[in-house]
Amino acid sequence: MTLDELIAAANERLTPVERRIAAAVLADPTLLAFGTVSNLADMVGTSRPSIVRFGTKLGFRGYADMRAHARRSVSAQLSRPSQRIRHQEGSIGSAGATLTESIRHLFETLEGAPLTALGTPLVRAKNVWILSGETSRAGAHAMFSGLTMVRPNVHLISEHSSGRDLGGAAAGDAAIVFDCARYRRHTVSAARAMAKLGVEIVAITDGPLSPYAALTDTWFALDIPAIGPFDSSVPSVAMAEMLVAFVAMQLKEHAQVRIDRTETLWNATDTFLA
Repeated sequence: MTLDELIAAANERLTPVERRIAAAVLADPTLLAFGTVSNLADMVGTSRPSIVRFGTKLGFRGYADMRAHARRSVSAQLSRPSQRIRHQEGSIGSAGATLTESIRHLFETLEGAPLTALGTPLVRAKNVWILSGETSRAGAHAMFSGLTMVRPNVHLISEHSSGRDLGGAAAGDAAIVFDCARYRRHTVSAARAMAKLGVEIVAITDGPLSPYAALTDTWFALDIPAIGPFDSSVPSVAMAEMLVAFVAMQLKEHAQVRIDRTETLWNATDTFLA
């Protein structure tokens, strides 16, 4: 297992100090890859034994063992927009290159088994419930727009009506959550409530410290680049479009019939300009 996966598995058992250590090593892998246990303890503001206990809780034999794992890919924790705008560097061109790399990484990582694991619950569920935070809302809307075209019983949940809307959620349903740090309190609470009802959670988030990683094994960490002071919404939209394409391929004839029926209704109601 990667460091990300080990932290996700231990998420609920981490103490506040250990969560601080986890955040530090995920945000800057060089703290583990090239530093000593004393360096990391000083950086986090804790003791060497705390670092060792953290590693033991993740299943490592010692600090050197944990340091070896840190050289694998880990999530990068992004700073707040209020901080970014004060320290903004680079150009729009460099931001575009970063975004391009993020999307390339998404397609490479998602291909095959990960896409199947994320998409299958959306195919077999009786109802699909869509939740989102702020930056990832564009992905949720893309998901809703596409998924309603290829299957029935898809619901986009808004904060002000979630109590009423989620009254019908039950085992046999699936909920897909788009949310990254900073996590929305309402979205996290709604996802936890649905998990307790037996709803299968699919989480599109940003790493193993996400509160959604503790709710489900079916989660995917997006690489979210900053475009100026804000997180980009493009990766969440790309993810949504890939999942909709997967569901459409799996449902095949059922999806085709639904799309044809929608097109007929659009024509009958003169929806689009000639």
